[in-house]
Formats: sequence, structure tokens, C-alpha cells
Amino acid sequence: MRDGALFRSFLMGGFECSCHRRRGGRRLDLIRSTMHDRLAEEDYRQLRELGLHTVRDGLRWHLIESSPGSYDWSSFLPMLRAARCAEVQVIWDLCHYGWPDDLDIWSAEFPERFARFAGEVARLMREESDDVPLYCPMNEISFWAWAGGDVARMNPGTRGRGGELKRQLVRAALAATRAIRAVEPRARFVYAEPSIHVTSAALSGKARAGAEAYRLAQFEAYDLISGRLEPELGGAADCLDIIGANFYPENQWYYRGRTIPFGHHAYRPFRMMLAELHERYGRPVLVTETGAEGSARPSWLHYVGAEVRAAMALNVPVLGICYYPILDYPGWDNNRHCEVGLLTKPDSEGRRAVCEPLRDEFERQQMAFQAITPSRHSDRPVLILASSDD
Repeated sequence: MRDGALFRSFLMGGFECSCHRRRGGRRLDLIRSTMHDRLAEEDYRQLRELGLHTVRDGLRWHLIESSPGSYDWSSFLPMLRAARCAEVQVIWDLCHYGWPDDLDIWSAEFPERFARFAGEVARLMREESDDVPLYCPMNEISFWAWAGGDVARMNPGTRGRGGELKRQLVRAALAATRAIRAVEPRARFVYAEPSIHVTSAALSGKARAGAEAYRLAQFEAYDLISGRLEPELGGAADCLDIIGANFYPENQWYYRGRTIPFGHHAYRPFRMMLAELHERYGRPVLVTETGAEGSARPSWLHYVGAEVRAAMALNVPVLGICYYPILDYPGWDNNRHCEVGLLTKPDSEGRRAVCEPLRDEFERQQMAFQAITPSRHSDRPVLILASSDD
């Protein structure tokens, strides 16, 4: 399958599916907290009505394999079948920061168990559908290594072990990729890593060198997966398929300092960040996550859409943009209501209200991308839907 025909829509939606234990030990389950587990089919259908035929979603490994080698698919099969009924294509996250309670993430057993789990997922998917399966084996290895290994914000809750955790996650991701390919050679893989820019406000050479070293660290996970760095971990060029770029308003900052304001002269255009990713690895790129909060949502999508078109004009093969999260959700640390989504709270029938300004911007972006991706039939401009107040 040609990369350009892989996804059913250029604009996509991502469901927040984090299921880690945060500082203090409480496990999160954002699929349950947003009621997406109960409303999966309605959520998928509603996004399809809005022109989003491809989504990111996730499995909850800790629920599926609560004891070693015993798989309970009751939390996943209804979602898988709901997507098929709604005719929506899903990129499935296999591990979104969470793992079974009985398993030590630092052990040699962790990559082995994850690989067996991934192989069983592949077998189930093959039984359920003839479609080419799409997987994100391990979500945001770089962020997880920092948040869980260096600053103890989430599990495993350690400090000063980020590099060690990153390599363990890479081992597991590589093992899972190979296990899936052994079952289903057609499978395609997307990795989702933060795209950042770090510079120095200071003039000293030492400060500038520190900023550049930090900036280049964003590529370490991909370098490990592709075998460019530490090939003894098992990485190889063919393990990198589609390169994901997660990009948010706060992804650019001064070294050891504040966030660079959007529009500031030091703010690096997103088009150049996408071009650097493609030039470095020679693989197609997907904007795997992007979004903003509150009233900034439409303007941020407008900016990202324009930058992606500019990157495509520079011959960067960008395959799509996934707005993330597509649902409002309760915040990780304080449970506050985060107004980030295209879809918000559901009514009594399970239909969610739509953020109208963001919906209108989605329509404008669909029209703009249709002009340069005419073969994507699912990106035809959608009709403006009646507001939830009508």
C-alpha cells in the first residue's frame, strides 16, 4: 500500500487513553473517565460525520493482562467492533504509559511480556478484520522517560534514570514490532514522539551548546529504534515506519528558562521541524498529536494546518494531522475539566456537544487540504451541523 493511500482522512482525532499511575500511586484511565469506553461507537460515528475517518485510540494493557499470559479482551473488543461498525480506521496505541501491576518495568521480563501481548493483539485483530492494522507500539518514549524516569511525575516514579527507562521502552517497542510482524506482515507502525525546539537567550557558547544538546535529544528514541544509536538494543532501519511528531504550543522554550512565546523571533516554524524530521530519517511524517486549550483551539489548528501545507510544499511527505485530545478530559494531576476537544460532554443519548469555533476551523482545513490531496475522498468538506443549542 502506498503511504499516501494509507489513511482514510488527512485530518484525524485522537482519544486520550493514558492509563498510568501518577505521583502518589493513583491509576488513571482516561478512556473510562471520558466515558469513551461506553460511547465508543457514538464517538466514532460523530467524528466520521465531521469528516474524521481515521483516529488514534488505545488498548489498556493493565486491564487485558491482569495476570501473566491470561488475556481478557472485554475492555477492547467492544471498541474494536464499534470502530468497524462506524467505518472508522484506528491507529491503536498498545501502551500509553501504563502496564500490568504484577510486572516490573525494569526487568528483562517487561519487553518479553509486552511482545507476547502485542502478538496476541495482532492475532485478535487478524481474526476480526481484513484491514491493514495500524499500531503505535509505545507512546511518547521520550516524554515517558523524562516524566517517569527523571522527575517522578508518573510511573515508575524514579529520578535520574530517564536514560535507562528510555532504553527499556525501546527494547519493548522493538520486541512488540517484531512480534506483530511475525503474525501480520502487512501491519504498519506509527511512533509518536514530542517535537521540540530549545534555544538559548544567553550569548555564551556554553549556554548555546547546552540548548542544542537538549534540542537534539528529541531524536534519541528514533535513533535507538532505527539502530543509528546503540544497535545492540536491536534497532534497525526497517523498524521505523511512519514518524510521528507531537507538537503543542508549549513545545518551544529557552534552555533552563521560560516558554518561547508564539510569534516571537526565536519561535521556530513548525514546517522546519517537520522538514528536519523527514531529512534525518527519510520516512513519511504524521502529526500524531497537536492541540490547544480553550479559545486558542481554532487559531492553533489554523497555524498547524498552514505550517503542514508549507512543509508539503517543501516536499516533506506529511500524511496527516491528528488533533489530540479530541474529547475534553479531566486533568491528570487535579481532575480539572480541560477544554481541549472538538467534542465535549455527552447528552442523555450519548451524543456529545461540538465546539463550534473549532468545528468551523476543521471545515476550513478540510477544504484547504482537499485542494492538495484530491484523492482523499473522505476529506470532502462536511456540512455545517446544527449547534447543540438548536
